[in-house]
Amino acid sequence: MKKNIPLIILAIACIVAGLFLAMDTHNEDTYTQCVTVSTPERPAGQRDVIGLSCPPIETVRIGFIGLGIMGRPMAKNLLNAGVELLVSDLNKEAVADVVAAGAKEATYAEIGEQCGRIIIMVPSGAISKSILFDEDGVASTIKEGTVVCDMSSVTPVESKECYEGLKDKGVGFVDAPVSGGEPGAVAGTLAIMAGGDQEDFDAMKEYFDILGSSALLIGGSGSGSVTKLANQVIVNNTIAVVSEAFVLATKAGADPEKVYHAIRGGLAGSAVLDAKIPMIIERNFKPGGPIRINHKDIKNVVNTAHSIDVPIPYTAQLYEILQTLKIHGHMNDDHGGIVQYFEKLADVEVKKTEE
Repeated sequence: MKKNIPLIILAIACIVAGLFLAMDTHNEDTYTQCVTVSTPERPAGQRDVIGLSCPPIETVRIGFIGLGIMGRPMAKNLLNAGVELLVSDLNKEAVADVVAAGAKEATYAEIGEQCGRIIIMVPSGAISKSILFDEDGVASTIKEGTVVCDMSSVTPVESKECYEGLKDKGVGFVDAPVSGGEPGAVAGTLAIMAGGDQEDFDAMKEYFDILGSSALLIGGSGSGSVTKLANQVIVNNTIAVVSEAFVLATKAGADPEKVYHAIRGGLAGSAVLDAKIPMIIERNFKPGGPIRINHKDIKNVVNTAHSIDVPIPYTAQLYEILQTLKIHGHMNDDHGGIVQYFEKLADVEVKKTEE
């Protein structure tokens, strides 16, 4: 019994403490007070939150000017990706086609006023400058902070002129010509080579990712256009050399299709060889990259090279080849049609051998 006395005392102490605590909770000062929150008045007839509204989220509209062989499929790829597009082109059939896909037609001035990003895809730098800087052109209404991207093939001088002309208005400019032709424009696999400021390139990057499989900022304004000129030198001279080789093989009696398959896996193999020889032997000169565009590009190469004292003997000869094809009415052929110049000289046609 004596051993349990401490336990009995502890139990009594706990009971007494509990009674004091119970008595204290009845003190008015210890009551928990409820906080009353006023309910905002709802519009008449509204019974739940479904009817609530908020300011619309601001979206960036894209202007797209130039709906030719390249521009039309590029614009459609942007639409398919959910981009809101305002478009313009002199060819109203092309405009109607893209509008039917979800775009809205607009004037240059309307595009300048309403669009935060503007893409131009036209045949020459002179046209790009006219679209931007003529009366009622894009620059007449453009807002500070807008970024213009010229994806046309132009000279670096023309790109720098556009850059400087828009810089004064607080507008960014990126020259971003492409390689890949119509097939790349349709598939969204273009190679995009850009020049300009990093922040402006970054502003366009999400759209480049829709239009191409690669996009690289080469350097400052004009460097994208220089890269495209170098690309055109390589592509068109390669087509010319390939054409010369296959005219030789064909005139010597070899089957050009078998020659192609024999050499394509070796050092002579190239993307140009794979793209153009199947077209040539099928006599398919439907343009992916028409001679008229490449004629213009090679002329730009010659002029640019001469302006900075760079001799270009092979490309100068290539320009004369393209000039000859122009005279003979081949400007709307694919540039694989360069083979026709060499065929005329050798009096032979590179085509499938009949079995």
